[in-house]
Amino acid sequence: MITTLNRFADPINRAGNHILPLLARLVFAGVLLMYFWRSGLTKVGDGVLGIFTPRSGAYVQIFPKAMEAVGYDTSQLTFFHWAVVFGGTVAEFVLPLLIIVGLLTRLSAMAMIGFIVVQSLTDLYGHGGIAHEGTLGAWFDKMPDALILDQRAFWILALLVLVFKGAGALSVDRILFKNAP
Repeated sequence: MITTLNRFADPINRAGNHILPLLARLVFAGVLLMYFWRSGLTKVGDGVLGIFTPRSGAYVQIFPKAMEAVGYDTSQLTFFHWAVVFGGTVAEFVLPLLIIVGLLTRLSAMAMIGFIVVQSLTDLYGHGGIAHEGTLGAWFDKMPDALILDQRAFWILALLVLVFKGAGALSVDRILFKNAP
């Protein structure tokens, strides 16, 4: 009986190596692409080179306590603050795009996981979400809609599929790196 089950499971396992990453990228695109791009757009300053001159709201989103400490005057912040805001804004545009087309997918997915962890910690501790019941949430509590533990766990799960399996069958990685899974 085990042999028969294995005979049926083998083709499913092989197909899963190609289909699961493609589906993970598709779900990421459908659920999170516009979320991150819209978030990135809220940070970009005016004009063609606005990416280099983030709006003050970008600093408030990423460094809420530092902005409060300087009276919301971005000129009092350091180059470090600008570099983090600039890097985070670029990441919100570039990482989702790399994941969707399947280019440098494992690295992009790992970077996106790091981004989500930092985003979550900022939401909890920078913006005080930890003090509001329901923001962090709890697993095994019958409520599947907590912003941090519930939703972002699924985001990270989809990205972990890409970290472990690669981009899948239809990807730039597959074209560039013929032996990529």
